[in-house]
Amino acid sequence: MRLVAKTDIGNQRAENQDSYRAGRLPDDTAWAVVCDGMGGARGGRLASNLATAKMEEVFLEGVPGVHNEESAYELLCAAVEEANDAVYTKAMENPATRGMGTTAVCAIIQKSMAYYAHVGDSRAYLYHGHTLSQLTRDHSMVQELVEQGAITEQEAATHPRKNLITRALGVGAEVLTDCNSIPVRPGDILLLCSDGLSNFVTIDQMESILEKDDFFTAADRMVDAALEAGGLDNITVLLVEVEAAEK
Repeated sequence: MRLVAKTDIGNQRAENQDSYRAGRLPDDTAWAVVCDGMGGARGGRLASNLATAKMEEVFLEGVPGVHNEESAYELLCAAVEEANDAVYTKAMENPATRGMGTTAVCAIIQKSMAYYAHVGDSRAYLYHGHTLSQLTRDHSMVQELVEQGAITEQEAATHPRKNLITRALGVGAEVLTDCNSIPVRPGDILLLCSDGLSNFVTIDQMESILEKDDFFTAADRMVDAALEAGGLDNITVLLVEVEAAEK
């Protein structure tokens, strides 16, 4: 596995409330997390940092014991739930931080499978066979409107309530996590990102960068593309490439 990431404050925000962590084990299993904090001055940055730190702790302890789909899902849910507890508990300690929360998208990539989970509108994509496909479904009001047929995908892209999410980590005592998996092959790339990328860079643009750029410069190029398109939010890109065993 190869890993590379880039985060940027963007062109308009006062601070970067995105956070990410990733790692690789000796057996080449990799794990990765991206969080996008919410709560403004009340603690969006604190929420995302707490969440990624707790999820890293859970993954470092638990990933060596992942050997199948069931154990992968159990660990992904445990990581999200423990992060939710950490953020919620901290938020309740201080009236100034109550209501803070964060999105989360995380993954475990092992041998020929990628297991992933998410809460909110941070996304996971898979680049396979020269095609980039979105794996996750946004937990957002606009996504629900699209699924109800009330608006089109094109209208969703510029909808005034685009940033209103229906699920977040840390805003309540419990959290509902979506988990899934997909087979991967050598050459495939898993992309985790905050909406600072997906709201400003099209899937065709991301696909083109992954096709043309070197792996270790692709994250930088995607962030640059988001900045050039306005960069009105924090931007985080994390890439995990599945390598052939001989590499």
